[in-house]
Amino acid sequence: MKFKIFKYEEVTSTNDIAMNLIKGEEISFGYVSAKIQTKGRGTRGREWVSERGNLFGSLFFPLKKNYPKFNEFSVINPIIISNVLKNFCEFKSINLKYPNDIFVNKKKICGILQEKITFNNVDFLIIGVGINLVSNPILNNNYKATNILDETQKKTEDNKVADMLLSSYEKFFIDLDSYNYHNYKKKADSMALGAE
Repeated sequence: MKFKIFKYEEVTSTNDIAMNLIKGEEISFGYVSAKIQTKGRGTRGREWVSERGNLFGSLFFPLKKNYPKFNEFSVINPIIISNVLKNFCEFKSINLKYPNDIFVNKKKICGILQEKITFNNVDFLIIGVGINLVSNPILNNNYKATNILDETQKKTEDNKVADMLLSSYEKFFIDLDSYNYHNYKKKADSMALGAE
C-alpha cells in the first residue's frame, strides 16, 4: 500500500484538501503537504500557526475492517510520529501530551489533528500533522514550544521528514498482522506528560 502524494504551495489547511481529494477525486490513500496554511487548525477549533519552513501534512486512508479502530489511532499516531522525530532529535527526551501533542525536552514540537469523514458509506481517517522544523509560535499556555533547529542546531527539510513519516505508516500497514493495541497504549502511557 502506497500513499499518493499531493504537494501544494498554499492551502487553507491540508486536512481540508484531504477531504476534497476523498470526496471530489475519490482518492483512497494519500498524503497532502503544503508550504503554507492560511487556516491551519488544531483540536477543539484552535488555530495552528503555520510558519513557512515547518511541516504541514495530512495522511488519509479508509478505515478498513482489518484496520485498528478510529480511537486506537489517537494512540498509534503519536507513537509512529515520535519514532520519526527520534531520528532528528537524537538523545532528546520525547514525551506525549494527550491527546495530540508531542513534546521534546518538555516543549511542544508537534501537533496532531485526527478527523473522520464518511464518503460512499466508507469511513476515512485524516491525520493532520504539524511539526516545528525551523521555527515555532510563542504559546500563551503554561508550556513552551520549540523546533528541531533550536533543539539540534541542524536544519531539517520538510521533505525528508515527510518521506520518513510516509514510510513509517506504510510499514505499519504492511506489518498489520503483528499490531497489538496494548503494546502501543503501554508505550504511550510511559511517554505521557500527563492529561490536561
